[in-house]
Amino acid sequence: MIQFRVEPSTVKALEADVVIRLVDASTLKTGTAAAISGLPAVLDQAVGSYVNNGLFKAEPGDVQVIPTLGLVKAAHVVYIGYGGDPLGMEGLRKAGAAAARTLKKLKAASASVLVEVGLYGGSENCSTERAAQALTEGIILGHRTRQPRLKETAAEQMVDIAFTPVQLEGGSLADERADEWESGMNRGRIFGDAVAYARGLTNLPGNMLTPEMLAMEAEALAGELSLDIEVIDEWSAAEQGMGGLLAVGQGSANPPRMIVIHYEGAPESKEKLALVGKGITFDTGGISLKRADGMEEMISDMGGAAAVLGAMRIIASLKPAVNVVAVVPAAENMPSDRALKPGDVITTMSGRTIEIVNTDAEGRVVLADGLTTAIQRGATRIIDVATLTGAVMVSLADVATGAVTNDETFLQQLVQISNQTGERIWPLPSYPEFRKMLDSDAADLKNSAGRYGGASTGGLFIGVFAEELPWVHLDIGGTAWLYKDRGWEPKGATGVMTRTLAEYVLQQG
Repeated sequence: MIQFRVEPSTVKALEADVVIRLVDASTLKTGTAAAISGLPAVLDQAVGSYVNNGLFKAEPGDVQVIPTLGLVKAAHVVYIGYGGDPLGMEGLRKAGAAAARTLKKLKAASASVLVEVGLYGGSENCSTERAAQALTEGIILGHRTRQPRLKETAAEQMVDIAFTPVQLEGGSLADERADEWESGMNRGRIFGDAVAYARGLTNLPGNMLTPEMLAMEAEALAGELSLDIEVIDEWSAAEQGMGGLLAVGQGSANPPRMIVIHYEGAPESKEKLALVGKGITFDTGGISLKRADGMEEMISDMGGAAAVLGAMRIIASLKPAVNVVAVVPAAENMPSDRALKPGDVITTMSGRTIEIVNTDAEGRVVLADGLTTAIQRGATRIIDVATLTGAVMVSLADVATGAVTNDETFLQQLVQISNQTGERIWPLPSYPEFRKMLDSDAADLKNSAGRYGGASTGGLFIGVFAEELPWVHLDIGGTAWLYKDRGWEPKGATGVMTRTLAEYVLQQG
């Protein structure tokens, strides 16, 4: 666990176990890096030699550890590249994550991050507050990685991290920036903790996170944040006609749940944003069974639900003046004598019928009822987020989230915000021909149009149930889970879209 604070004294900063200095390649190569009062110049000279020899490039996230050999009380000074000028949030997140990983390796209980004028003063593209947020986020996201529990373990070491604005020789720092840095640091902590929460939830094994257990976790979250919640069980779902949710869940001994959380930040407004997250707690594919290799990763098929719940943590903490309804259709997709079969025709909550041609295309079926549930509770615009397809990885690998929409302006707002959060979104085509591929002879539409254009057709299937309200679908099928660490994202669950969803809501308020 990490504790953040601001330490104004450079002398005290140099007494931490580790001192972190953020640097950029250009100043190190030219030898123009400004000296810091109290930090021996020989340490900067040492790291400069590594740069000149090509051993340390000082690119964002690059690390060089220099032992101090008793020159200061700190045992090590860690030099980390952050991108320099122009200052950007992505480089700072990478630097923060690299710092966190290095502190773990060094088993440090305390660290000081020296914040120089270029960071503290911000820039046109990255204000002081944004710089502090990105750096704090990066440290948390790099520290809390593959963690299959919702709470910290007792054995985990507490790490005290102090940000210290430093006086450079020939430069100065403005005191009026202190409040901005503190605000950004606190915001970064809230965002980072929410992503760590989403990761922990997604990393839980399927036997520890059934639909009922996910509903219980949502109830605990709502109680903690003083939010109203509805949990609709299988009996109430039947009464409300949730045929899609019930059909997907009928093959499992663990019955489905529809989870609805309400945040009312602007009670006088009729506008309400719906965040709908796919909550398939484990996906075998059902009768259309998946391959055995890699099926254990299907614990991540509720990554959309985790992102929505994580976003609600941020929203409820920062209290924007907007209304949000979070909807999580939760089910377990299992094969059994009761399971949904290819060729079945079901009736959804909206009254539309669906021909099931592939039981492994189940996420869109539960989301159909999820969107209808949100609309019945007053949603005027909708974002759904789901590990919907493997097809999205054919185009975007695990690098970007695919998006389908019926409102380009709405989508572009999300894309711009994703550029700030570093959670890349790429628009996918939504041509009429793709929608026509979902036509069925047996029902109003079928749940799969086959392999070709699968990410677009999957998204457009969900869009039918948006009832022409402004809607964006985010397919995190590639980005919700990684097989190796990358930047501030760890192996396993990434918690992707938690920050983008929350940032979008905050900017509306």
